[in-house]
Amino acid sequence: MGSTTHDAHQPPSILVFDSGAGGLSILQEMRLKLAGEHFDYLMDTAFFPYGNQSDSVLEKRIVELCVTAVAKLKPDMLILACNTASTLALPHLRAALEIPVVGVVPAIRVAAGYCDLNGLSEFGLLATPATVQRSYTDQLIEDFASHVTVHRFGSPILVSLAERHIAGENVVPMLSEHLQPWLDQHPDMKTIVLGCTHYPLLRELFESLWPQHTWIDSGEAVARQAQKVWRQAHTEPTPSAVGGPTTHLHWTGLDEPSGIRAYLSEFGEQTQIASFSEP
Repeated sequence: MGSTTHDAHQPPSILVFDSGAGGLSILQEMRLKLAGEHFDYLMDTAFFPYGNQSDSVLEKRIVELCVTAVAKLKPDMLILACNTASTLALPHLRAALEIPVVGVVPAIRVAAGYCDLNGLSEFGLLATPATVQRSYTDQLIEDFASHVTVHRFGSPILVSLAERHIAGENVVPMLSEHLQPWLDQHPDMKTIVLGCTHYPLLRELFESLWPQHTWIDSGEAVARQAQKVWRQAHTEPTPSAVGGPTTHLHWTGLDEPSGIRAYLSEFGEQTQIASFSEP
């Protein structure tokens, strides 16, 4: 069982976990809902990208790493801001930890509802190759979108492009070349689910390149659910820190991930670097 004893002198905090920068899209939505709360953001950069690892290796890794992080950082809630981590490890972490654990799923139900409201008969699911092939995704489509056509595209490079984009690199030519053939193949597909938390980091580019499409992600829904869970235990908002909201950044690799602090500063987020040891 992971330790969850809270230091009386430590303010309540929320731990956001992802393999890399993707969880920043969830953190932004969380900050809108819980403006004054303290966040820790942990990136498993030593194992990035998760798409190169087997499910069995990832399941063990994610559970061990998150249990260790909860014991060390003593958060009051854990957000698995990663579709892969949520699919593989969410039940195990809920069993192992005494704090609430909130996960992420592709916004298939939201997209199906959007199609119903707008008289559309199809939408796209843009995700990692592993996510589009998982039985969990099949079940989501069967449960919520069986009445429409779902075109899946498993991208092996969008996660990397998102990381490069926030680090300041121009990825527009690669992005256009990568996605345009799929979009051309389905001309009536005007609604796209961003089925990986990295992908909303590219939203401004998606909307600029393909303004006729609607891009849907699960960030706001995850933040809304997390806010609901948080308020059940913390009825009074935490006063905002002097100088603005602060997020403590942690990573498992040797080097600080490029562009993370700069990206957060653009949204008024104050960041601090804190050490983290591997399990």
